[in-house]
Amino acid sequence: MKELISVITPNYNAAQYLTETINSVINQTYKNWEMIIIDDCSTDASIEIIQKFIKQDKRIKLLKLKINKGPAVTRNVGIENAKGKYLTFLDADDLWLPYFLEKSLHNIKDSPGFVFSSYHRYNESLKPIYSDFIVPAKVTYYDILKTNSISCLTAFIDIEKLGKLMMPKILYRQDMGLWLQYLKLIDYAKGDKECLAIYRIRQKSHSRNKFNLIKHQWFFYRNIENLSILKSIYYFVLWVIFGLKKYYK
Repeated sequence: MKELISVITPNYNAAQYLTETINSVINQTYKNWEMIIIDDCSTDASIEIIQKFIKQDKRIKLLKLKINKGPAVTRNVGIENAKGKYLTFLDADDLWLPYFLEKSLHNIKDSPGFVFSSYHRYNESLKPIYSDFIVPAKVTYYDILKTNSISCLTAFIDIEKLGKLMMPKILYRQDMGLWLQYLKLIDYAKGDKECLAIYRIRQKSHSRNKFNLIKHQWFFYRNIENLSILKSIYYFVLWVIFGLKKYYK
């Protein structure tokens, strides 16, 4: 029997994108998956859209939070309920190319248990806005402290091998916090230079406010990773430099 892959999708008022996102999972060449959508108290038509898909495909599941909790808690609820050997994430406005799961499953067989891939960067209308983000072949714990090359939409983890870990309960950088936890257990995560996904860049998203991110990045180094002042300054400067290259090269 083929190994089950758990897909974690947090959703908050993403109704206008949900159909495309869910279809990108349904259209995967690898078919043994469960898609756990966790709704964080949406007030739009999200629930109706999800329930329509559930009637058509029993692999899709819906969990509804009673109180709005934010992305970290929402994803953690999905992780807790995941039944697969492998764990991966897809936000409600992003897309996978049809062979993402198949290729990631192939890549993880020759890795320490954590793989990720490159991706296209499109705007809300799915038109290219930046060049493709091509990831390195390997990243270590210290590489991720400098710049987070692992996008949430391409991370693929063997949780049977590495266990279930939870994202830190912070508004920003919760995904980075999870990757670092796993990279404390293994030597590196393996990257695939082929683009296997589409990251939709929304102008009003939290991550687009780079000035706001600055204080949260500093908080992350000091309070989540507990780095010294000197180390925090070192990695913070590198984070700024790599960030400028990532979006403005």
